[in-house]
Order: sequence, then structure tokens, then C-alpha cells
Amino acid sequence: MRKSTATDSLENVAGMTTIKDVAREVGVHPSTVSRALDPARRGRIGEPVVRRILEAAERLGYRPDTVAASLRSGRSNMVGIIVPDIANPVFSPIIGGLEDVLSARGYALIVADPQPQRTGADDIVQRLVARRVDGLVLANVALKDNSIERCLSWKVPVVLVNRAEAEARVPSVVSDDVAGMRLAVAHLLELGHRHILHLAGPQMLSTGSLRRRGFVEAMHEAGFTPADNDIEEAEAFTREAGRAAALRLLARQPEATAIVAANDLLALGIYEALRETGRRCPEDLSVIGHNDMPLVDLVDPPLSTIRISHREMGEQTGQLLLDLIEGVRGDAPYVVTAPLLVVRRSTQPPRISR
Repeated sequence: MRKSTATDSLENVAGMTTIKDVAREVGVHPSTVSRALDPARRGRIGEPVVRRILEAAERLGYRPDTVAASLRSGRSNMVGIIVPDIANPVFSPIIGGLEDVLSARGYALIVADPQPQRTGADDIVQRLVARRVDGLVLANVALKDNSIERCLSWKVPVVLVNRAEAEARVPSVVSDDVAGMRLAVAHLLELGHRHILHLAGPQMLSTGSLRRRGFVEAMHEAGFTPADNDIEEAEAFTREAGRAAALRLLARQPEATAIVAANDLLALGIYEALRETGRRCPEDLSVIGHNDMPLVDLVDPPLSTIRISHREMGEQTGQLLLDLIEGVRGDAPYVVTAPLLVVRRSTQPPRISR
């Protein structure tokens, strides 16, 4: 007689349907049931058998014992993603694309949003690792960030998304921020604008730093030299920070005809600043954002912006992370997606041109 194991006892809690019960119901070996219930392995079994097993599991009320599975495999089949602000609509499609890829391979996704004002927010990486996640996705990193160093020292597979670090030690999936700002500036120049301002994001973040660089380079190539007074850095990528920075910028440069914002939330802050100062968009000032986050086509006026393929970024991030977890690759690829100009009613030729 085979000696009972800890795994057996975990799978046979009183009243629980086990893999063996499902196997007896279908008339197959338990290992076949195990493979059919695993999205990553069911492709090795014929589709009719998989369907019969899944139907039997549902009928019998089988629920996988994740603790036992973790003991057997040494994996939790859980992945964590840390975002800087879950309320920012940009991250919803990233999370959606990531979850699609992970769930197809049997992984569950934990979303963490460590707001700075929360006690212990700096320890979120450690807490997720303590829960034995198989990998991490970081959407909140700065150009210099010790979170990556900690993941490397703990040998936790990690991929960055939307933002990158300066050293490029781990894989990342980002949009071409410099190219995106070039598209925005080129659009305004083609409309006839010459006095163009930039509302920049925080410079310790790759999205803020690279988009500012793209603005300056595009203006230089067009024969213009932006002065320091033409650029204002927002404290955060939020509507409130955008409003405050826009008020400072417009007070310095009241004759400007257009502003390029480093993201859509900053652009919405510019809308608020214009209303407070009795100006109109686009009649008095054209505004263009960056990201094409959900619903910016419904504001008044609908926002011209640079579209980023956020769902695609999430999907590619998921595949890179799975490759790391499963040992398929050991390099650190830097995946860059192409941005797209989306023209709406917040940009038009300057009044002097009209």
C-alpha cells in the first residue's frame, strides 16, 4: 500500500472533489485530468477529451487546490503588477492585455497600487515576493529605482512596462516617447504654430524625461530654440499638477498659441487653467496630449493626442515575463512600440494664421 503524502491530504480535504474523482468519472488516468486542467499543458491532449474532463470537473464541483499545486511545482502561479495610480485610465488596458496572456497559461494576476501616503508603501515589492509570486511587472519605476536591484538580488523575474530604468538591466516594454513628441510638435507646426510650449512630466521618470527631450529635439530641428520659460515641469502626472503647472506657464508666456502636454491628464489640467484665466481651447490656445487614454474623445473639446498601444504593451509584457519564469530567455530586451497621432478638435491653426 502506498504511503499517504502531505499532497494527498491537501487534495483530500473532507468534502472536496479531487482529480481522482474526475478521472474516475471520465474514465481516464489522473495525470490526463491534471494536464487537461492546466491551460499550459492541455494542448497535448485531444480537444474532445479536454472538453469531457472540463465538463465533468464543473459537474462534480472540482476546485483546484492551489496550495497543493504550489507544493508540487514550487510555483504559486501568481504574478504581481505594481502601478503608480490605479485610477489613471492608462493602466486599465495594460492590465487587461497582461491578464489575457497570463490567464491563458494558468496564472492569476495581483494588482498593487502603493499610494505614497499609505504606510509601508515602499515595502510592496517585498510583500509580493513574500507571497511567493512567480514574477513581477513594475509600471511605477523611476529612472533610478532600487526596486529593480531588490528583485535582481532575490532572483525574482521582473519586466518593466510603460516606464523604463536608466540602466536597462531587466526587460521593458515602452512606447517610443521621443517619436511621440516629434509627432505632436510636427502636427502643431503644420497648423502654423510657432510659439509652442511644453508642459513636462516629472524628470525622474523615463516618460517625463524622454518626452521633454523629444519636444526640444523636434523644435530644434524645425529651427526653433525653446527657452527655459517655454517649458514647465509638473510635480506629477495628474490633472491637478497639470493645472498648477499650466497656470505658471501661461503667466510667463501669455502670447503662446499651443501647448504640448506630456500626458493626457496634464492636458486636462491645462483645460482647467484656461477656463480659470478666461481663455478658450482651441480658439486661444491649442492643446495636445499624450497617451490617448479612454474618454479623452468625450471631453470638450475632444483632445488631440498621441495614441499608445497600451493593451499590446500589456500582452508583450506578459509574454516576456512568462519567458523569464519558464527559463526561455535570460536577456533583457527593450521592446519599443510605435506611437500614432490622433487629431481631434483641441488643435487648430493659430488665430493670426486664420
